[in-house]
Amino acid sequence: MSGEQATATEGGQPSRIQVPADPLAGHPATAYFWGHVAGSGDVAADRLAVVTTDEASARVLAAVAGGDVERDGTRREYAHDRSITRSEDEYTLSITPGDSAGLLGRNSVLGLPVDGRGNYRFDAFAGHDRELLRGLFEGCGTICFKSSSGTVGVSFVHDDPALLEFGRALIVECPVAAPTGDLSETASGGYWFGVDDSRAPAFGRWLYEDCEETGLFAPSRRRKLERSLSQADAYDET
Repeated sequence: MSGEQATATEGGQPSRIQVPADPLAGHPATAYFWGHVAGSGDVAADRLAVVTTDEASARVLAAVAGGDVERDGTRREYAHDRSITRSEDEYTLSITPGDSAGLLGRNSVLGLPVDGRGNYRFDAFAGHDRELLRGLFEGCGTICFKSSSGTVGVSFVHDDPALLEFGRALIVECPVAAPTGDLSETASGGYWFGVDDSRAPAFGRWLYEDCEETGLFAPSRRRKLERSLSQADAYDET
């Protein structure tokens, strides 16, 4: 990106996303972007791709780092039970090397915060933990209302346990008390951990409380959070 602002789209309405000229610089927008890359991205020498199920979020990511967004339909297995599948639209942001520079202006992916080899360099985003964690959550996190207990469930699922441990550490350091469980294996061969159900509502509200100001969020994910919180509140009143 060569400017300090870019236009993204949310619900058909244009919004202004503040972005730095360097997509690797320490900034809320780049923290959100690289959280997404870590959670649902694929990094190779000739291409960086990020997959999301929210079109507005995909457009925001493109506003931060450039690239092209393509829509596709997919059938996805539920991480905790492979017998359950769901169909949904996916939006893939693809970034390829420029004519005179490597990927995102770097000659090697080894200089990127996420290099595709299991290395994560997030020190530049230390002052933007919430945006980094929100991007990670939207990339590999889930939220749901548990009808059996009337609680909200928040969990993170990924193939790389090191990334999940990093996510757990971010949650421990956030200003809202949100204990997490240990890592466990999923039925699909990955790993997951969850936020304690009693603290999931407070954690979710903190994670999204400033998103309107920055535009760095997936509207569909926030709506699901709000819907789950409303269902939990209604359950408590019965």
